Amino acid sequence: MSDANRPDPADPETGAAGAEGGAPSPDASVEPAAPGGEAHPKVERMEVDPDAGERLETDVSSDAVTVRRAPRYGSFLLLGVVVGVLVALVLTFVFPENPQYDRAQVFGFLLLWCGAGGLALGGVAALVIDRVLARRRGTAVAEHESTHYPDDESAA
Repeated sequence: MSDANRPDPADPETGAAGAEGGAPSPDASVEPAAPGGEAHPKVERMEVDPDAGERLETDVSSDAVTVRRAPRYGSFLLLGVVVGVLVALVLTFVFPENPQYDRAQVFGFLLLWCGAGGLALGGVAALVIDRVLARRRGTAVAEHESTHYPDDESAA
């Protein structure tokens, strides 16, 4: 489906703002009304006509945050288990077959020990990498912008 036939909301002649007589044209949905209030459009971009008395306020706050890298523990644990399974598979076929147990039983027994060992080693590796990366951290400034309709205190 092509977007060539759709009107551009930013275009005043074909957009929603021109069709509705200067009303805000949201690019997203309308959020539900707050208790005791009216519904406001939840938007990523909004056009406001100041001649019609519409106003928006933008609050900007900034915080200092600490930024550091951290490993994904689940990935390290999964990689440890996969390595443990491969070690169990190799150990099953490297040694000669035991007449008392078949290869499937030997593989299952080794799988229990090697899988658990790989899981533990993957977790230890993730913890060591986390401690090494924790030393290299930095700070940054995060700015938060909130655009909203102003509260009409004079109407109350």
